[in-house]
Amino acid sequence: MTLQDTRYDQFQRRVGTHLSQALVGSWRRRSVGLLSLLFGFIVGSNVTMYWFQKSGQQRPFAVLMVVLVLEMQVRLRSRVRIDQWPLSWLALDNLRIGTVYAVVFEAFKLGS
Repeated sequence: MTLQDTRYDQFQRRVGTHLSQALVGSWRRRSVGLLSLLFGFIVGSNVTMYWFQKSGQQRPFAVLMVVLVLEMQVRLRSRVRIDQWPLSWLALDNLRIGTVYAVVFEAFKLGS
């Protein structure tokens, strides 16, 4: 039985390629990726709490501002069409992923 070349199959191959690029490469690239991911988690959990305290108990506004900043970064990143991203784009993307994970994690902790 032959596999058909569907959009889902192409998507799976692209995800596999990106994941394999994350595991293969220089130690510098992998360490910058991991450190930026962890730093993004710290930024995401601390910035929302800081804005929450400064804005007078308006957490939805603080989270909305974080989401808007992250969406602007996604729009900028989608314009770059490079097979292997430069180290700076890798760090920014992992920072974004860590921040999103922290915001979602905080929402699950609060039950909202």
